[in-house]
Amino acid sequence: MAYVPRLKEEFKSRITVALTEEFGYKNIMQVPKLQKIVISKGVGAAVADKKLIDYALDEITKISGQKAIATISKKDVASFKLRKGMPIGVKVTLRDQKMYEFLDRLVTASLPRVRDFRGIKSTGFDGRGNYNLGITEQIIFPEIDIDKVNKIGGMDITFVTSAKTDKEAKSLLTELGLPFKKN
Repeated sequence: MAYVPRLKEEFKSRITVALTEEFGYKNIMQVPKLQKIVISKGVGAAVADKKLIDYALDEITKISGQKAIATISKKDVASFKLRKGMPIGVKVTLRDQKMYEFLDRLVTASLPRVRDFRGIKSTGFDGRGNYNLGITEQIIFPEIDIDKVNKIGGMDITFVTSAKTDKEAKSLLTELGLPFKKN
């Protein structure tokens, strides 16, 4: 039998029922789903030191379990000494099984390791049902060896859902285990 991530199984069995009861969907296909998770990291100092992109690629690949790619600058910016086509960041897009695995590790292992953690802010929604989360230190992930980190840096995690409103998206992400702060 094929392996199915714990959160995906829970979504199919429990979360779809809970969201259908909460929002009164007529059809199971109306229930919002998590479509993808995008992890991105800007490496502005890579203009001076090209090795920083390699370090960032390695870290994001370890964290996500999938090969990351370098993002390229689109135009010249003379004040930043930036040329068009230079690598300036790193990103990876997770879908399906790897997405659920990453979300499970984020909620159960990584977020509890944040110092003085009281929940994540609920102000990161964009009005279309997507949520952005900023992480200040990559060392909260157990995959990162703190002795081999050359520079502590943050990253952005974007949760793209099929929800039409922020309220539906927040309910979906709360059911999936993201610990939002109580207002």
